[in-house]
Amino acid sequence: MKSITLKARILLSTAAIVLALPLGSAQAQDKKVTIAVSIPAATHGWTGGVVYHAQQAEKEIEAAFPNIDVVVSTAASATAQVSSLEDLSATRALDALVILPFTSEELTGPVEQVKAKGTFVAVVDRGLADPSIQDLYVAGDNIAVGANTARWLSEKLSGEGQIVVLRGIPTVIDDERIKGFSDVIAGTKIKILDIQYANWNQDEAFKLMQDYLAKYPQIDAVWANDDDMLLGVIEAVDRAGRTDIKYALGGNGMKQVIEMVKAGDKRTPISTPYPPSMIKSAIYMTAGQFTGQAPMRGSFKLDAPLITPENADQFYFPDSPF
Repeated sequence: MKSITLKARILLSTAAIVLALPLGSAQAQDKKVTIAVSIPAATHGWTGGVVYHAQQAEKEIEAAFPNIDVVVSTAASATAQVSSLEDLSATRALDALVILPFTSEELTGPVEQVKAKGTFVAVVDRGLADPSIQDLYVAGDNIAVGANTARWLSEKLSGEGQIVVLRGIPTVIDDERIKGFSDVIAGTKIKILDIQYANWNQDEAFKLMQDYLAKYPQIDAVWANDDDMLLGVIEAVDRAGRTDIKYALGGNGMKQVIEMVKAGDKRTPISTPYPPSMIKSAIYMTAGQFTGQAPMRGSFKLDAPLITPENADQFYFPDSPF
């Protein structure tokens, strides 16, 4: 898998780079192309950013390449995404599909059916259960997200203590984050008291953290796996007035959390980047298959360095929805 070690600002400029390239042959410009983009609805902050960047890519690509029709479809559940994908495939001849699966298992079969029609398939973020279906894969380094956070936490806790963990939605990327984190923690004396799903949802994380707080009188730190869940965790901890929790950590680089890091928040002094703009990069890379560019195929992984007060400005975008 190719690793993309670009800073966040460079990553977000992918669109500008692609638009600056030659438009390709006249034949490439005359052929009508339909690219379907299937993504989760803006049910929380990160997916809100995904929807925003997908819509930006749609506008920019269609303006630059009038022969390309980008159709963005959102879904609020895995079942709805399957239905939407079936409708897209039945009503249009799809040259390409860019999909961020709501869940891995439920979307694998439907995407495979689209692929069987000769459609180019680009998968973003949440991988399919069968990676052989995809022509292109763009994602963050989820193992590094978990491992880098765990190493930092282990150092701060001197390798011992009691922690709780919140998982996201059952997907490949959640599995990878948990593996990266758990593998590092396994080499320490830190005990994971509990680990349950909160579906990358702030309200569900708030309720789950309330349960953790009621169940465990001593918690040294919390890893929420995601910044949306982190906000729910922090609210629960503050309402309970618990002072034993030294660190509450998330991930994804949400604007609000980056502001906490920039301010030197003692409880949340770090984060990790996982930019929703990766959907925009994938749409442009897919469009490049039909514009005379050099086709990009394979797997591309974004780097996941720790975001600290010293480098937080590189990852902070005040005008972004996330």
